[in-house]
Amino acid sequence: MAQISAKQVKDLRDQTGAGMMDCKRALNESDGDLAKAVAVLRERGLAKAGKREGRATSEGVIAISLRGGSGGMVELGCETDFVARTDQFNELASSLSEVVAQESSISTPDDLLLADVGGQKIGDRIAEAIATLGENVVVKRVKNLSTDGIVGGYVHAGGKLGVLVALSGGTDEQESLAKDVAMHVAAADPTPAAVDRDGLPAELIESETSIYRNQAESEGKPEGVIDKIVTGKLSKFVASVCLVDQPFVKDPDRKVGDLLTETSADLSVAAFERFKLGEVAES
Repeated sequence: MAQISAKQVKDLRDQTGAGMMDCKRALNESDGDLAKAVAVLRERGLAKAGKREGRATSEGVIAISLRGGSGGMVELGCETDFVARTDQFNELASSLSEVVAQESSISTPDDLLLADVGGQKIGDRIAEAIATLGENVVVKRVKNLSTDGIVGGYVHAGGKLGVLVALSGGTDEQESLAKDVAMHVAAADPTPAAVDRDGLPAELIESETSIYRNQAESEGKPEGVIDKIVTGKLSKFVASVCLVDQPFVKDPDRKVGDLLTETSADLSVAAFERFKLGEVAES
């Protein structure tokens, strides 16, 4: 019997939409031959849902689930806004976020599809949803946030935007505060790029520095003052995109960092994640 790899199983599932275990069995019976495995699944009627595989999934929802110090978020895609608004689709998205919240080891859509819940693979549940809803359904992104404190979250615009925020040192009493910070991340303009200055990507700093230097040079500024101009503009930019340095959307007179320290000296933002529907390009 041929050795069947996880990639072969995924490739067959992508092509047919059949469940993971059905794909593995079909590949085993076909000695790893993809074309023969497709035929096996079609003969058994298991590739029916796969006829919809590959259709664009520009609609969908963001769902979150909170479990104290852990939170899960999922972007589930479908083809039309009509299906995205159905109870069945939203219940599926919610249940998937619960699985992600419970299992910190789930970090990719493939991890989630392979997860077993109640004796059934999530990949098989997705295949069933495709057949029932009559549209392609795709897990696009997943995120688990875990901390020693509390994880809060917020979903905006009918599931089109979702945010998770982990507060280190927080307790259940600070869940509403974590939600407020999540609401800030959802609404802030510019969108936070990192919790603080230490978390900003080096390439972002380099790109902004280059832009400011080129601007100063094109304006004919003296070489001796260019560095000061660049430093000043970069400092303002960094403050504008760091979460703790941003004016809190509910009270612009206070920074997000001030909001935390005023509540408790032990509170800090450990991490945050923001999903906006459609940000991930179709694969």
